[in-house]
Amino acid sequence: MAKSALKITQLIKSQIFVNSSWGILSQALQSIFLSLFFIIIARNYPTELFASFIIATSLYQLIAAFSSLGLSQWFIREITGSENKKDLVNKFFKIQLFSGVLFYALNILLGLILYDDKLIHILVVLLGINIVFDNLINAIKCINISEFKQKKTFVILSIDAFLKFGAACFLYVYPFSIITLSAILVVARFVTLNLFLNIGSSRLINLNLLIRYKISLNYIKRIIVLNWPFIIIGSVSIINWRFATIIISKALLPLDVANYEISYRVFSIALMLPVVVSTTVFPMLINFFKENKVLDLSAFYRKMHFYYLIFGLFSFTFIYSFIDFILPILFGPRYSETGIYTKQMFLTILVFPTAFLQANVLVAMKLEKLDMWFNVVMLIVNIIFCIVGLYFYKSLLVVNVSIFSGFLLFRIFQDIILIKKNVSSGGHVFNFYALSILSIVSYLLLGKFINSVVLFPGYWIGMLGCYFLIKKLNFKKYQT
Repeated sequence: MAKSALKITQLIKSQIFVNSSWGILSQALQSIFLSLFFIIIARNYPTELFASFIIATSLYQLIAAFSSLGLSQWFIREITGSENKKDLVNKFFKIQLFSGVLFYALNILLGLILYDDKLIHILVVLLGINIVFDNLINAIKCINISEFKQKKTFVILSIDAFLKFGAACFLYVYPFSIITLSAILVVARFVTLNLFLNIGSSRLINLNLLIRYKISLNYIKRIIVLNWPFIIIGSVSIINWRFATIIISKALLPLDVANYEISYRVFSIALMLPVVVSTTVFPMLINFFKENKVLDLSAFYRKMHFYYLIFGLFSFTFIYSFIDFILPILFGPRYSETGIYTKQMFLTILVFPTAFLQANVLVAMKLEKLDMWFNVVMLIVNIIFCIVGLYFYKSLLVVNVSIFSGFLLFRIFQDIILIKKNVSSGGHVFNFYALSILSIVSYLLLGKFINSVVLFPGYWIGMLGCYFLIKKLNFKKYQT
C-alpha cells in the first residue's frame, strides 16, 4: 500500500502538475483578460444595458449547454486508446456542427418568447451565433484533452480572451453601442475557431473531407440514445447557473441581474484552477479503471480530493476577507453591495471542486447514469428552492442558498456510491465534512476579532504548520 501511495504521489508530481502548469499560467492570463473585459463593459454601460447583455449571454450559454448533446466526456472516453481516431473525430465534429445550427435556431425562438425587449432580441440573434462556434471549438478541445495536448487549447483561448479585452478597450477610444460590441465578439470567436482548426486540431480534422463525410441520421440517433446520460450531465452543470439568471431577470431588478453575474464571474475565475487540473485528471482516472487498478484509482482519488478540498477552503476564506474591498475598486460604487452576494455564492466552492472530481470518477467508472440522476435531483432542488424562495423573499440570498443546497445534496449522493464501490470510505467522507465545517466556523469566529489582513495569512500559515506536523507524526508512526 505504501508503494502504491508513493507511486501515485510521483505520478501526480510528474504528469499532473507538469502537464497542467502551463495550462494554469495560460488560464491565469485568460482570467485577467476576461475579467478586465467584464469590468470595462460594466463600467461603460448603464446597468440596464449591461443587464440586457447578461441576459442574452446567459440564454445563449443555457442553450449551448444542450447543443453539445453532452457528448464531450463520452468522446474523450471513447477516443482514449482508439485505433481509428480520424473516423471517430469526423463523426463527432459533424454531429456538433448539425447540433449547433439546430440549437442556434432554438435560442432565437426562446429569446422572442421570453422577452419583449427589442434590444434583447437583437443581442440574442448576434450572441447566439456563438453556439455553433462553441460546439466546434468544444469538439477540438476534447481531442486535445484525450491526447494530453491541452497546451494548444489554452494558448488559443488566451488569444481569444485578449481579443475580447482589446474590443472592450476601444470603448475608451471610441464609445460604441452594446450591439456593436456583441458583433465584434462574434467576429473574435470566429477567429478563435479558425485558430483551433488550423493549429489545435492535431490534423485530425479536414474541412474538405468533413463536408464530404457522410453521417446518417440513424447513427446520430443511436449515439444520442446510447449516451443520453451525458446530455443530461453536460447540460445540468450549466443550467444550474444560467437558469438562475433567467429567473432573476423575471423576479428581481436589473441591478440584481448585474450583482449575480459579477458574483458568478468571480466564482468562475476561482474554478479555473481545478478545471484545468481536471482536464489532466479525467483521462488518468479512465486509464486506472480500464487497467482494473482499483487500489491505485482510490489512492489517486484521495490524494486529488485533498488538494481540491484545500483549494475550496482557501478560495472561500480569501473571498470572505477581501471581496468587499476589491469589487468597488474594480466595478465602481454602483456595485458596492455586490460583495455580500459574492460571499454567499462562494459557499458553493466548499463542495463544488470535490464534487466535480467525484463526478469525473463516476463517469470514468462508467457510472454516468447514476451521475446523471444525481445531476437531475440537484437541478430540481435548485429550481424549486429558487422559485419558491423568491416568491416569499425577494433577494439574491435565495438563489445562492438554493445553488449551494443542490450541490451539497449532489455531493452526498456521490459519497454514498463511492463508499459502496470502495473508492472512498466512511472515515474519508466524515473527515471532509468535519474539516470543512470546523475550518469555516473557526475562520468566521476569528474574523469578528482579527483584521482580515492579519487573519488570512496567519490562518493559512497555521493550517500549513498543522499539515506538516501531522505528516511528521504519521511518518514517525510508519517508521516504528
